[in-house]
Amino acid sequence: MTATDPSVRDGLSALVTGGSRGLGLLIAARLARRGYRVTVVARDAGELDRAVAWIRTRTGRTARAVVCDVRDERAVTAAVRQTAQQEGGLDLVIANAGVIQVAPAEAAGSQAFRDAMETIFFGTLHTAFAALPYLRRSPAGGRLGLVGSVGGLLAVPHLVPYSCAKAAVRALGEGLQEETAGSAVSVTTVHPGLMRTGSHLQAEFGGRPEAEFAWFSALAGTPLLSMDAGRAADRIVCAVERRRTRLVLTPVARIASLAHGVAPRLVTRASGLAARVLPPAPDDAAEQTGKRAGMRQGHALDASAGPVWLRTLRRAGSALNDRAARRYNQRWAGPPTSA
Repeated sequence: MTATDPSVRDGLSALVTGGSRGLGLLIAARLARRGYRVTVVARDAGELDRAVAWIRTRTGRTARAVVCDVRDERAVTAAVRQTAQQEGGLDLVIANAGVIQVAPAEAAGSQAFRDAMETIFFGTLHTAFAALPYLRRSPAGGRLGLVGSVGGLLAVPHLVPYSCAKAAVRALGEGLQEETAGSAVSVTTVHPGLMRTGSHLQAEFGGRPEAEFAWFSALAGTPLLSMDAGRAADRIVCAVERRRTRLVLTPVARIASLAHGVAPRLVTRASGLAARVLPPAPDDAAEQTGKRAGMRQGHALDASAGPVWLRTLRRAGSALNDRAARRYNQRWAGPPTSA
């Protein structure tokens, strides 16, 4: 039998970082439903409690929760070691934790780039390095999944810190896959496009926050541009189980990635044209470079603020995304608690 047979999965353990809400929560639930013993890792204890209850209600299985800030390498190492000891090993790990900052690069400032790299790239790196020794000892052959983004395949205007960090994840995934070739460990790097996860409420917005929130939440909820998060979670779990090297999700993301590879100059010019219709940076953006001034989370923004066209844009595209936020534990529960 293979490691993807249900009778074998019941003996396997899995760990998901950023597993308390959104895509990570759905991935954890899919793994639990497939028979894995699941551990979810996140830095907010309250979110984790709700996530464990959410998984139990929908799958009938109990997940473990570990409070851990993936930016802290020692905390990640301890969390992975604790999980491996309690579960008798680790067989599948998915590094999913991340942050999203939406603003013109200059308005976001250099601190936004540091924050993105610390959580997205170094959080992924810490998870991978902590997990690999245990994955190598998995009788089923360890599987490591890294969640990147189409933003790591080509830069996205007003998401430049995110794109930079996801590009580093892409390189890490490809490098680890090359260096583990011929071993029992596989590395899968996933590059989703827009998904309806409700992440707009947890994302940070700068520059002109209400306007940035309006376009981002609208596009992320538009069916033709975005993907149902549950279907994305299914595809990701299947890709990791089947040891695929790379998965790009959503037709728009695949087309954009292919076009960028064939004609990068043309795609960059097209992205430049798109950037012109996005909210302009404030006049004092240069003075704010290096700071986090004006960055606000989506849950704190007034969706009814701004001119009529802005309110209409958000209402037109964000209904599905707002519904996803309610379903996937994205409601605000106070500042995160670090391990």
